[in-house]
Amino acid sequence: MTGEQVAPPEILDLSLLFITGKGGVGKTTLAASLGLLAAERGRRVLVCAMERAEDLSLALETPELTYRPREILPGLYAMAMDTEDALREYLVVQAHLPPIGRIGAVADAFDFLASAAPGVREILTIGKLCYEVREHHYDLVIADAASSGHFIGHLAAPVGMHELAGIGAIGDQTRWILDILEDPSRTGVVVATTPEETPVTEALELCERLGVVTGVPLAAVVANRVLPEMFGRRDAALFERLGEGDLVDALARAAGTSGEELGRLFEAARLSAHLRSREVDHLDRLRSGMEPSIPLVLLPMLFATADGLAGVRALAGALEDELA
Repeated sequence: MTGEQVAPPEILDLSLLFITGKGGVGKTTLAASLGLLAAERGRRVLVCAMERAEDLSLALETPELTYRPREILPGLYAMAMDTEDALREYLVVQAHLPPIGRIGAVADAFDFLASAAPGVREILTIGKLCYEVREHHYDLVIADAASSGHFIGHLAAPVGMHELAGIGAIGDQTRWILDILEDPSRTGVVVATTPEETPVTEALELCERLGVVTGVPLAAVVANRVLPEMFGRRDAALFERLGEGDLVDALARAAGTSGEELGRLFEAARLSAHLRSREVDHLDRLRSGMEPSIPLVLLPMLFATADGLAGVRALAGALEDELA
């Protein structure tokens, strides 16, 4: 890569965000929190569950989501992707066919086409998101996307389809989709991870493959559930010395407690320092493996926060502090 690197725009200034990462790192809560924060900043936001719509429903504490967007909170809309509904909408909007109650034979033909030409289903789902951006129905569209193992295949589908049928109507369709996907001023991928060995490894691999297989820009990496730094490495060494038998007993007598209780306290402190030290090592590896221009956002472990909308609001508050 040559020339001066340009820092990507702030993620909430984009028009289309894909949130992905290893399963279990909190990407759905992150997608919902980013949507809530953007809505609180006055933007009209759509959050779309690409898979496992029930996870987004639970995060937003709303009934089952459907393909029809529903306003959950002021300015914040949510929907669930459905391939059949996307096909129906495509036939009406793009192919100018009359509305169809049940797709029937068309759906059967589509299933045959999807089996013969892998990527058709992905084109419909990715195309739906890009269509919402192109038509300016929302200021920001956030996709709670597939986990890292499947995500690249979804984004690579328009490229493959365009190369396969780069002329005619299909070529025109894939071209405007790619124009949106590959525009760093409009679109970005946010890779979610946690400060652990396997999630960090997957995050780095995903960042690398994103640039090799697709032209979709990486907007940020978010490290979720980072422990607070209560004790440093020097503190851990001090706790080791203080935890020695005779000294513990003397300190316990001075504190009016038992050596056993004080020993448990020192053990908890040593464990906290050890866990934080391991996290720092993983975060250092994450930062050193990323392009320097890509933001690394650290979000704290929220110990006392309930699941659902309370957790989404708390994480949105942490994001507000980090993105300010």
